[in-house]
Amino acid sequence: MPPEKTKAAKAASLTLRHLNKDSRGGLLTVESTIPVGHGYGSSTADVVATIRAVADAFEMGLRPSVISRLAVEAEQASDAIAFEDQAVLFAQREGLVIEHFGDALPPIRVIGFKANDGQLVDTLALPPARYSSEEIQTFSMLRGLAARSIRFQDPRLLGQAATLSAKISQRHLAKAQFATALGIAEQFDACGVQVAHSGSLIGIILDASAVGIADASRRTAHAATAAGFKDVVVQPIYSGGGAVEI
Repeated sequence: MPPEKTKAAKAASLTLRHLNKDSRGGLLTVESTIPVGHGYGSSTADVVATIRAVADAFEMGLRPSVISRLAVEAEQASDAIAFEDQAVLFAQREGLVIEHFGDALPPIRVIGFKANDGQLVDTLALPPARYSSEEIQTFSMLRGLAARSIRFQDPRLLGQAATLSAKISQRHLAKAQFATALGIAEQFDACGVQVAHSGSLIGIILDASAVGIADASRRTAHAATAAGFKDVVVQPIYSGGGAVEI
């Protein structure tokens, strides 16, 4: 329940098969406040929670790598949330970790929001991006930049990598007002900008350890709201606290 959670239902069946258990009966209820179709990872959250719940019903645990493989089988492409705070380079359509970066992301705050068109994105109907050779070479450089940012816990390096990646994504799944978001990030000396590569979300990355971070977060969020962005939220990442709606 509810019946439209078909990916979760498939994930439950796949997990039962993996555990070599039959499905004589049981009730799985999925409750979530995560909006769908914008890049929040709602379907992966449903699927990963389902896989864990089914395994827990048999008092069994599954490794993140197994959960990710089952999740991809259930929904074709999956986020890496099964690895929780481990920063990994993840093949979303294969369910495989390409590289473990050895630590969590550096402490940051993300001012997240949707562009004012608010268009839903059907992930399954979205064709995979066909990157140019130049873009692929850039991704190789970004991989090294991300690894260095995590090794040295440097939010600015992470922001640089995210911004360059977001600009490449803009050529394949354009976000309305992307240039406006870049302007706000520059105005408040943010670390960078990130986007959902299969959704409508944009985020401005701030250094959570910077002096005056609370005030900077508020001012950045208010600027995003004034620019017409929707559902503006301040989300601390590995820096304590929960999301704050603006």
